[in-house]
Amino acid sequence: MLIHPNFDPVAISVGPLAVRWYGVMYLIGFAAFFFLGRYRAGRDAWRGVTYEVIDDMLFFGVLGVVLGGRLGYVLFYKPAFYFSHPGDLIAVWQGGMSFHGGFLGVLAAVWLAARKHKLSFWQLTDFLAPLAPLGLAAGRMGNFINGELYGRVTDVPWGMLFFSPGAGPLPRHPSQLYEFGLEGVLLFILLWVFSSRPRPAGAVSGAFLIGYGAARSFVEFFREPDDFLGLLALGLSMGQWLSIPMILAGLALITWAYRKTARRKPARKPA
Repeated sequence: MLIHPNFDPVAISVGPLAVRWYGVMYLIGFAAFFFLGRYRAGRDAWRGVTYEVIDDMLFFGVLGVVLGGRLGYVLFYKPAFYFSHPGDLIAVWQGGMSFHGGFLGVLAAVWLAARKHKLSFWQLTDFLAPLAPLGLAAGRMGNFINGELYGRVTDVPWGMLFFSPGAGPLPRHPSQLYEFGLEGVLLFILLWVFSSRPRPAGAVSGAFLIGYGAARSFVEFFREPDDFLGLLALGLSMGQWLSIPMILAGLALITWAYRKTARRKPARKPA
């Protein structure tokens, strides 16, 4: 059995001001997007994305992640509570961010950037998709440092004892690290390799939807469901129900992308 290090959630404090590790992880995620994006834009001019576009995508993306993530948590997970306690809507320091809400916020940000620079929406989502997993990995590491979103009780040798409220005295799956590895590192490698050469518009975006949805759905079997929701229909968690449409949309998007490309290929002339 392993024991969680029980990190102090505050990375740096100066007087009444405190910088939390979770916020530091967000900054690391945005920095990874910025530097990897500029590297890829400079190296692969065929992508049609300039440094100016990346700067705008970062600005709009930060707003999309924070606002979308918060609104997604409010609407998907605790609508009744926040509608009766509207003053808590802005209390992000108390926790409460949703990936699926942040994802929708990022899509809105990409639409704004594409419209401003007169680029294709899919051109930008395909560029963004391989950069996103490292940000997801950073966020999951923040969850692990905070000891939150831990897994279900287990007897596997790497089961971990968490000291967070509600974790209890039994070892649990370190599901944050599972998500770090699958949704973050592995998905980044797969998408980076897959997108290293030109693909039909929308194909890389579809691969991201399938990869994230599948990884998240798998890890949810080991992650402790939210205590205020529990398991929903068919014994699935809210995270799984929100990920299933992503997988289906990804499959549809890849199918559309390759079929569209096939229709554009000229037919061979008979010999």
